[in-house]
Amino acid sequence: MRTRTISTATALAVFFSSVVLSVAAAGPASAVTATIGSPAGIVVDGIGQRVFVGDDTNDRIIVADYSGKVLDSVSGIDGIFDLALSDDGTTLYAAARVSHEIVALDAATLDIKARYPVATSIGPLYVEFTGGKAWFTYEDQSNGHGNLGSVDPAVDPAGGTDPVTLGQLSRDSGIGGGPLLDSDPSAPGLLAVGATDFFDMTKDLMAVVDVSGATPQVTAWHNGDYALNYVSDIDLVPGSPQVLVDGTDRHAYADEKFTAAGAYPAGQGADIAPNGLVAQISDANVSVYRPGGTKPIRTYAADTSVLAWAPDASRIFALVSSPGGYTLKALTDPTLNVPSLTVNAPSTATRGSKLTVTGKLSATVPLPSGAKLQLTRTDLESPEGKSLPAVTLKADGSYTVTDTPLAGGTVTYKVAYAGDAAHIAVSASDKVTVPLTTPTLTLNKNGNVYNYGTDVSFSAHLGSTYKNRTVEIWANPFGGDKPNKLLKTGTVNSSGNISATVDMTRDTEVTAVFKGDTRIAPRTVKSTAYARVNATTAVSKHYKTAKIGSTSYYWFHKSTDPLLTTTMSYYKGRKQRFDLQVYSSGKWHSAASEYFALGTNGKSAVSLEAPGKSGIKARMRSVYVNGSSGDSVNSTTYGSWKYLYFSN
Repeated sequence: MRTRTISTATALAVFFSSVVLSVAAAGPASAVTATIGSPAGIVVDGIGQRVFVGDDTNDRIIVADYSGKVLDSVSGIDGIFDLALSDDGTTLYAAARVSHEIVALDAATLDIKARYPVATSIGPLYVEFTGGKAWFTYEDQSNGHGNLGSVDPAVDPAGGTDPVTLGQLSRDSGIGGGPLLDSDPSAPGLLAVGATDFFDMTKDLMAVVDVSGATPQVTAWHNGDYALNYVSDIDLVPGSPQVLVDGTDRHAYADEKFTAAGAYPAGQGADIAPNGLVAQISDANVSVYRPGGTKPIRTYAADTSVLAWAPDASRIFALVSSPGGYTLKALTDPTLNVPSLTVNAPSTATRGSKLTVTGKLSATVPLPSGAKLQLTRTDLESPEGKSLPAVTLKADGSYTVTDTPLAGGTVTYKVAYAGDAAHIAVSASDKVTVPLTTPTLTLNKNGNVYNYGTDVSFSAHLGSTYKNRTVEIWANPFGGDKPNKLLKTGTVNSSGNISATVDMTRDTEVTAVFKGDTRIAPRTVKSTAYARVNATTAVSKHYKTAKIGSTSYYWFHKSTDPLLTTTMSYYKGRKQRFDLQVYSSGKWHSAASEYFALGTNGKSAVSLEAPGKSGIKARMRSVYVNGSSGDSVNSTTYGSWKYLYFSN
């Protein structure tokens, strides 16, 4: 059975030169993933569940387990090109084209058991084990044509007999370079041989050779012009007298002839499992076909040109292109078809109203009749998901589901198929935006102005909701020195109300917060109330107080300077405005208006110069002006007038 697919570019580079291909070398293999520089053969040991991979860039062979973890490696095989495993799995054979030898290694330890020199200028190249011998291809030095050689491990060279035999093809291939080889356990002693002459693209070779006897015998032979288009891969088909070329065309063989026997969709190469499953390389995918099938039962996204089946057909091993080289990947469950599942739900829906979800489950392998899909709705009320009644697929694989979402927010409908004996489990989902209902939430006292230090009760009212009846009330005093403070959080009363008290020493933004529930949206409302400053003015140096008319005056001698001391609620950088007016001609006239800074004790003392003249009436007041008094944390506040009279 074929256990490697070497790219055409690799093969041609070998024919042109015996130097190692110029491919960036990978770093040391990680503890988890087998990574190599340039693929040089891959074989799978089903008994020990190990994978052997040749690395041409680093002249080494690594062995990994079925998970891809590197178990061991061996270096020093110069120009490794291909690998083969003996029928009993005990010996690994490596074709070393640069050192011109077949190297036999203990498959369990990777210790080198023997080196078999091959006297040829190009090769050995491809290697297969069947009929008790290791068979290899090379280029015949005498005519430059591809030929076949063998190594008989039963022959001891110490006895004088060379275990290596060249020129085993009974007919001239006429092909330049070493042909491809393949063997299969179901047909012991048979080899498939195939090639296209790189130097003359009109020539191609396809042959089946029986090597079970003392001398190889041609079972079927084709050596013609353009008949096969191009042979870059050839496989024996298990249990059938056929070969598969390039993973696409099947050819039956009998009476030394080939006859077209069908085809798979176009591919570039393949490997065939012992049970006949075909793993085909097609562009950057690996597709699995049943024998003679026309539709893949499984397709993997895998950019590879090298793959091999596990002998039990449980998985396919592929060397996938990755940064710095190639990574060994296990493609599991190859016999399980991957259905395509779609889910189509409306992008938006009204809460509490019926909506419809549709979709389709389709597969390249027929689904069982009466297949059911499991449905789950995930929303704010069921964050872990709530199962809905299962739905049975229609004959065309489509389905329709109706549901009424009661919760708002994002509602996700997940549809899942549990899988069956022929299909892997799949799931898909779609999201619906269901707007939450906006609640009624109010907060009183907006715009009200209060005297300094007044205790004001702010009340929030919450309308109907689903479950949550909790409201928070926050107070954020103006100014950057005091943080937003939670005053109260609690359940509203039976009337939907909740209150909290604010000590109004500053303008304050009060906020009521309802955080919503599964059906009602969150909401926040604000109310801004304003606080005046506390401002008083003390008058001193007067000699009496007495009324003039109905107004009480502070009496000063005409040569005494009045001292007016204002006490005002303090804030850093705050100033009070001192207003002075004089009475004349029956009315008050502004005489001066000036700002004076408050001390840290909130006091500002202003001395007025005595007029030196009797009979003068004056009045003054202290004012806080929002914005002009150095800050904006209180509302503009006018102090009361203080009346002054200057006598003799």
